[in-house]
Amino acid sequence: MSSLFAPIGFVGFGPDSLRGDSESPPIGHVVSSSRAGLRHGLRAECPRLPGVYGMLDARGNLIYVGKAKVLRGRLLSYFLKGSRQEKSGRIIDETRAIVWEAGVSEFGALIRELELIRRWKPRFNIQGLPSRERQVWVCLGRRPAPYLYVSREPTGQEMICYGPVRGMRQARWAARQLNDLFQLRDCPRSQPMRFADQKELFPIVHSAGCLRYELRTCLGPCAALTTRATYARHVRALRAFLEGRDETILRRLEASMTEAAAQLAFERAALIRNKILPLRWLRERLGWVDAARSRHSFVYAPVCAGKPLWYLIRRGRVCSIVPAPSDAITGQEAAVAIRRVFHDERNWPQHVPRDLVDHVLLVAAWFRRYPSELQRTLSAEQALQACGREGRVHPARSSA
Repeated sequence: MSSLFAPIGFVGFGPDSLRGDSESPPIGHVVSSSRAGLRHGLRAECPRLPGVYGMLDARGNLIYVGKAKVLRGRLLSYFLKGSRQEKSGRIIDETRAIVWEAGVSEFGALIRELELIRRWKPRFNIQGLPSRERQVWVCLGRRPAPYLYVSREPTGQEMICYGPVRGMRQARWAARQLNDLFQLRDCPRSQPMRFADQKELFPIVHSAGCLRYELRTCLGPCAALTTRATYARHVRALRAFLEGRDETILRRLEASMTEAAAQLAFERAALIRNKILPLRWLRERLGWVDAARSRHSFVYAPVCAGKPLWYLIRRGRVCSIVPAPSDAITGQEAAVAIRRVFHDERNWPQHVPRDLVDHVLLVAAWFRRYPSELQRTLSAEQALQACGREGRVHPARSSA
């Protein structure tokens, strides 16, 4: 092992965050300056197991990370003549060492691959990809008159956060359109708010801080032109739209656009279309993450090569991996992990952290591609009952 890693400087992929390991899991390796040598080493050493693998160049830099259902077959496929893609050929041309970390399931390898790509940022995993737009959150907040705005990072003071979505400019435009349509203010935070039902010792006639009230795109909470109850009703209507519960505003705009086009008022129809597009864009993108989160909260027990594992998935995120309960000890350990993941709300923020969006969408894509795998899932309650049976104790007696 030392003869491999001393010259190339690679010591392992690093800890597996989901398994809670403090040290890097063991890896296998082959080293050669020729393709034939690498191929010969793989045939002799690489196991027929699922897992992740990496390619290292002559300087010991990790240039590519991949996952495989069967490591040996996947890695040997790089050396088949006529079947190698251009990118694969360029990777092999620069490869002087191949390392692998055997796992127990293809799903686990998929999640581990994403973690390693995010950690190491190998050149061939990100080279040639289009530049990714910044992820942002669409937030509703800033009392006493909440409105919709875009933030790069929620502060925890918001009423609710939606997303994240990619595209700062599109998200800001959508928020502006929604504030107009639902008549919510979007003025600076320094602007004082005065509601009509707010008592004043000496009544004063206040003027609106901008023209939006005159344009009927704001209720005018800065000039006591609306009550708290009315403003709150508009906020609730906006929330219903963002959460996909009420699309009345979209249907109304589409009907207006169709009517304008029928009357040959094409300029008015175009203006209405320009209001519809950002709303559709935002609702569609919020729907991707919302659907992924809402449909995927369970314990997943895939077919494993070796000791079976449970993947604890909450809101589309693999939160922990534990051995499937087989006795009193593993039953109680699994019960503790299940309660921590599914019953402790303090550990799970309302919004999706930026670095977990791809993770959530990856989990959703797995079950969309293999819908039969949903038959291998258990609800948290079913899993706790299984822990109690295997541990020969009632789940309620397990330590939380």
